[in-house]
Amino acid sequence: MRIIETHAAPSPRRVNIFLAEKGIDVPREELNMMVDDLKTGDFAKLNPWARVPVLILDDGRAISETVAICRYFEEISPEPALFGVGPVGKAEVEMWNRRIEIGLYNAVFAVFRHLHPKMAHLEVPQIAEWGEANKEKVAHELKRIDARLSESPFFAGENYSIADITALVAIDFMKPARLGLPEGFSNVMRWHREVSARPSAKA
Repeated sequence: MRIIETHAAPSPRRVNIFLAEKGIDVPREELNMMVDDLKTGDFAKLNPWARVPVLILDDGRAISETVAICRYFEEISPEPALFGVGPVGKAEVEMWNRRIEIGLYNAVFAVFRHLHPKMAHLEVPQIAEWGEANKEKVAHELKRIDARLSESPFFAGENYSIADITALVAIDFMKPARLGLPEGFSNVMRWHREVSARPSAKA
């Protein structure tokens, strides 16, 4: 078993934080998405969508997509439960992870991928107007999650979950996206300080 990744990229970081919370160590294979062509050769056969990370199982099967990889490890190592506990708990984690992923996470990365010149070869076509439009979306989503964090220590309640991992990676990536940090959102910043202090945040 191994994970093919670009270690500095946000999607692999989500998996790495998840595995660190679980205490699971998986061998990594580095593939630099900025210089290696993910659309050709052996990697394209593993993942025609040309994205990292990809989990290669012992039998050679490949699992791509960040949440799918995390779900695999949740099934084989259910503690601590990062996808929630019980029908309601699992549904709430799913709800918040999807809200953050579709909202803040996607908006931050749209800004980065459509405005950063180094991403032009990966985001085709690169549409500057779409990048600019998503800056307003980022601000809108921050207001929503700030309201949520005014009433809950973590997104899905009392326990840290994959929803917090998704949000942490999105907010940390606001800096390379040239958006800064959400200093004006006190609840987000309180939460960000706390989750950034977890050892897994350095994974």
